[in-house]
Amino acid sequence: MTRRDIFRSFLPKNESPEWRDVSFPDIESGLETYKKPWDESAVRHLLRRTQFGAPVAEVEYFKKYSAKKAVEELLNTVPVNAAPPINNYNDDKVTDEQVPLGQTWVNATNNSGMLTARRIRSYKSWWMMQMITQNRSIHEKMVLFWHNHFATQTATVRHPQFIYQHNLLLRKYALGNFKEMTKAITIDPAMLRYLNGASNTKKAPDENYGRELQELFTIGKGPGSHYTEGDVKAAARVLTGYKIRPLMQDTAFDPQRHDDGDKQFSAFYGNAIIKGRSGKDGENELDDLLNMIFDQQEVAKFICRKLYVFFVYSNITPAIEKNIISPLADVFRKHNYEIKPVLEKLLASKHFFDMANRGTIIKSPVEFIVSLCREYNVSFPSEQNYLSRYDAFEFMLLRSAYMQQNIGDPPNVAGWQAYYESPAFYKLWVNSDTLPKRNQFSDRMVLFGYKTKQQSDFVGIDLIAFAKSLPSPENPDMLIQGSVQYLLGADLPTDQQQFIKTSILLSNLQDMADHYWTNIWTSYAQNPTDENKTIVETKLKQLYKYLMELPEYQLC
Repeated sequence: MTRRDIFRSFLPKNESPEWRDVSFPDIESGLETYKKPWDESAVRHLLRRTQFGAPVAEVEYFKKYSAKKAVEELLNTVPVNAAPPINNYNDDKVTDEQVPLGQTWVNATNNSGMLTARRIRSYKSWWMMQMITQNRSIHEKMVLFWHNHFATQTATVRHPQFIYQHNLLLRKYALGNFKEMTKAITIDPAMLRYLNGASNTKKAPDENYGRELQELFTIGKGPGSHYTEGDVKAAARVLTGYKIRPLMQDTAFDPQRHDDGDKQFSAFYGNAIIKGRSGKDGENELDDLLNMIFDQQEVAKFICRKLYVFFVYSNITPAIEKNIISPLADVFRKHNYEIKPVLEKLLASKHFFDMANRGTIIKSPVEFIVSLCREYNVSFPSEQNYLSRYDAFEFMLLRSAYMQQNIGDPPNVAGWQAYYESPAFYKLWVNSDTLPKRNQFSDRMVLFGYKTKQQSDFVGIDLIAFAKSLPSPENPDMLIQGSVQYLLGADLPTDQQQFIKTSILLSNLQDMADHYWTNIWTSYAQNPTDENKTIVETKLKQLYKYLMELPEYQLC
């Protein structure tokens, strides 16, 4: 759905084709604080963009705040300190001699081929668990954002402990200081392995990380990015000397591997020279390099553009570049690259809440799956029942991978194309392969859910419980209206809602008024026998299967 589609939905149907094809101007709302109307629509928009989905209870909770206060709480709520991933993988083929079942493997020193693959799978299931069970915070959404930005691949790193440590690093800096985060990422074992930083020595300089540091992580490829191939080579020389210590599970600087000569940079960097340092002091050249890079205004603009595309909309017009991106970049630089002030300014703005920016992003596969689980309040096996619990989250993980978003393994160092590839952006998530898989997943969760392999625990949607959470579920109009508001990224016309009511809840019985559904619901509420429950559930399954197969369910 484009902005033009949004505007067209407000136009009278009898307007002439010429009027309906008019080109609408850029939206003019800016970064001034949004105040009203602070209604359910605005709350749902905020939650869908900053968390995963907008559960009914969360909407009710944030309605009591203003937009500014809601954003402040989302940014300042400390995430739950989650227990690390565990051994859920022992079976008749593999036994982890060092880590008992149910205990964490993150400090283990043995990593065989079979154990590595299973620990990585355990890690990914653990990460899916964090997203689905998140508290009221933007934190999990930001971890996913930074994972796409500082992309690594478990298939390349192939070291579970390093991969887990990398995720903890993203969590630590998710709302912290971007410059400090970049330094930590640069010497992170997973990144050193992924982009060959540990192989970068004075005798054999490797330009891989020096290139991506500028092209993908800090400067970008925007209109103000004019670093040169010489700058890539010079940066690679600065970054020589770091090595991985697998047994210690960390990195170290080796002066013998470091190029201690002077490094000349181009006019883009003011012809700066980073003076070569010898011995242990050579490690400080990294600070010199980052200081030089972060002195460039394009760094702030590049990151602000990425945040805008992720949280607001994909099309950055010249007007938005001038009125939104540049002022946000000024805030970023003024606060020494602290991430939180930028998000606070953007997410509490009139521009963010503008009607033209609502329901215009196609959910990523992760968003599609996690939002469904959270909005329907899907129950998962308890922590004590950890085998079934991990199995259930792995099921969600694999469904996302089938839809072309395998967390931990983006397609390349640039991340997923839907976050950066113009002009399609989010449309890339939906194609002839992935759309049927989305519908199959939502159908399965509605119709029969998933039974875990170990104890056959049921993981699915309790449709009656969800309907009860809505206002007046005995009223077919209220049930449909509430379901549409809470589940769909765009409203449905009145005639379409009427069609849903007649064809599904009223079974196309022409002589039946609304009381047909009301009687069904009331009969169950007063006498919840298996027979009455089956009748109600059958209707609800038809209703929610239909709603989640609509294009509007793909939007947030």
